[in-house]
Amino acid sequence: MNKTRITATMFGGTLLALSMVAGGCASSQPGSYERARPPVDRLDSRDRGLQSKDVVSASESMANDLLQNPELNFSEGQWKIVVGKVRNNTATARQDLMVFLQRLRVRLAQQSAGRVALIQNRDDFRAMQSAELEQGASDEFEQGAGMAQPGPAGIQPHYMLDCLVSDLPGRGTNYYVFEFQLTSLRDRRIVWTNMYEVKVER
Repeated sequence: MNKTRITATMFGGTLLALSMVAGGCASSQPGSYERARPPVDRLDSRDRGLQSKDVVSASESMANDLLQNPELNFSEGQWKIVVGKVRNNTATARQDLMVFLQRLRVRLAQQSAGRVALIQNRDDFRAMQSAELEQGASDEFEQGAGMAQPGPAGIQPHYMLDCLVSDLPGRGTNYYVFEFQLTSLRDRRIVWTNMYEVKVER
């Protein structure tokens, strides 16, 4: 192989290596991950309306405020709380906003340091019992097995945590109010309430 061909081969190999490096750099450009997986606690200019930042902000604020409640902090025992539903009274009532309560429930569990005991919803609990607990005997042909009957609910919760969402739509924006409240299941007292409000671009 002559010197010219060797030089051309080496040059071609160098170009190939450089193109591979350039291709790798292009696929891992700075900011590509952030665009594909933007932080959940920041607004994204590509979206409109309620965003993940609202879920994070609301749940963090509500958890901090509830756990500073004097009645809770001076209580001798745990507060047994069952999480209810989000009542969506907005113009887009079909939107599922349960994620706000779900994240709040998790933050309460993480931050309460044993002051709060989260209790499963009664109907969901009984459905799990019925699906998983085996009751009754069956014969050798697996016939006649008794259906699992829901057992007692066990622990009785003291409070229910729920949320009411209302809005005031405008031409270019929508104003949301999330009203969170903790209601005593013994005497119907609302022992704690707070709200998260936000105006978003439609």
